[in-house]
Amino acid sequence: MDRIIEKKKWTIKKILTIAGISAFGIFIIYLIFFRDNQSKLYVNKDQITIATVKKDKFQEFIPVDGVVYPKNTVYIDAVQGGIVEAVYVEDGAMLHKGDSILKLKNAQMELNYMDQETRMYDALNNLQNSKISLEQNKFYRQQEIVNLNYQIDKAKREFERSKQLFDEGAISPKEFEDAKRDFEYNIKQKKIALELKRLDSISSTEQHRQIQNSINRMRDNLSLLRKNLENLLVKAPAKGQLTSFDAEIGETKQAGEHLGQMDMKDGFKLRANIDERYISRVSIGQDAEFDFSGTTYQLEIKKIYTDVTNGSFQVDLYFKDDYPNNIKRGQTVQLRLKFSSATDATIVRRGGFFQETGGNWIYVVNSEGNYAIKRSIRIGRQNTNYYEVMNGLQPGEKVIVSSYDTFGDKDKLVFR
Repeated sequence: MDRIIEKKKWTIKKILTIAGISAFGIFIIYLIFFRDNQSKLYVNKDQITIATVKKDKFQEFIPVDGVVYPKNTVYIDAVQGGIVEAVYVEDGAMLHKGDSILKLKNAQMELNYMDQETRMYDALNNLQNSKISLEQNKFYRQQEIVNLNYQIDKAKREFERSKQLFDEGAISPKEFEDAKRDFEYNIKQKKIALELKRLDSISSTEQHRQIQNSINRMRDNLSLLRKNLENLLVKAPAKGQLTSFDAEIGETKQAGEHLGQMDMKDGFKLRANIDERYISRVSIGQDAEFDFSGTTYQLEIKKIYTDVTNGSFQVDLYFKDDYPNNIKRGQTVQLRLKFSSATDATIVRRGGFFQETGGNWIYVVNSEGNYAIKRSIRIGRQNTNYYEVMNGLQPGEKVIVSSYDTFGDKDKLVFR
């Protein structure tokens, strides 16, 4: 007889089906909630540079090239033009003030000098003659008054005798009146002569002053002419080293042409070109420094040339204390131009990553050192060695500072 077979609830097929569905569900949940969705890139650890973020003193500065110049320079220009007749020294010579450098010849100028000198001497002679005439006129007036005094004295005596004789009736009235008239006439003549002498004195004083002024001007002009002629002999204006000097016998030099310069031996300065982007951040008294032969030398900005040429402007920097003994004119040194004093800051070493990220993010290495994750940061000030990290990193963390050119925009770098 037939027997009823009891149906099994958990068959192998059913178990396998449920297991497969459960595994698929778990896989889906993993994909949704637990899988690392970050884009990855596998890199060789020995091909990247890793640096440690640290807390240290930070100072903002930029590197600029400074060229060594003498602290003080006196330029030598040709006051008068001419042909080089003689050269007495060579470029680089050490000279004292007044030492001859070169001699120019200008025949036309010499002829003009002789002609003007002759005319000026003639004018001086005429002025001197006028001056003598004034003196002579003064003596003529004095002589005239002396003669009048003599005539008055003589007329007075004659008048007094005539009066006595007239009173005694010895002479006629006419003879008495003639004597009286002569005496009064001479007195009036003296008054007129004294007034003329006074007027002549006033006039001659003014004329004498004008003549003397003219004589002084003539002499000054003669001195200037001689000086211009003497300028054909070019001399050292100060003690120092002659530089930038180049002249050959027979060469023509124009008036005002630059012949060379005297570098004073009282110190050096540095002239630096700075990018125009920093023109608003550079000021008089700003500090800079450079290393030379194992010693750091301090300088400060003393002069700013605000004219911008080819995207840069110039500044002159002077040494605060001593300068290197073996530094030479024209030598180039690299300066560190400071924009701030040293302060505590979180810093990270400079590297190629900045060109790709602009300082907005960086790869941070995990504590085990097997991968690195992209993290947003903010970079503040910088110098040639470090960036100042404003936020996003902590001292002690390790970051990748080498170039990110081959990393694309991956979120995670896995080390191999």
